[in-house]
Amino acid sequence: MNKKDIIICRCEDITLADLEHLLALGYTNIEEIKRLLRVGMGPCQGNTCGQIIQRELSKYLKKPLEEIPTTKVRPLSIGVKIKDIFEGQEHES
Repeated sequence: MNKKDIIICRCEDITLADLEHLLALGYTNIEEIKRLLRVGMGPCQGNTCGQIIQRELSKYLKKPLEEIPTTKVRPLSIGVKIKDIFEGQEHES
């Protein structure tokens, strides 16, 4: 199968070819890859692609899977109403 047809991240439509291109350029840190390809930043927050990317990094770097770090999760700490943003109000504690 063509690597351009293998989807790694469905949320951001990233293929195995996209990932391997970055690896060939020397990007082997999962946080760098996340910032460049936006993997793990879509609606699933990496629940679908996170383990796949970890596995591909493990194979590429020839390291055990447990030595490949996972992405950092940065969830929202508080919900903000659009009305408050529009009006420039601070949130209530």
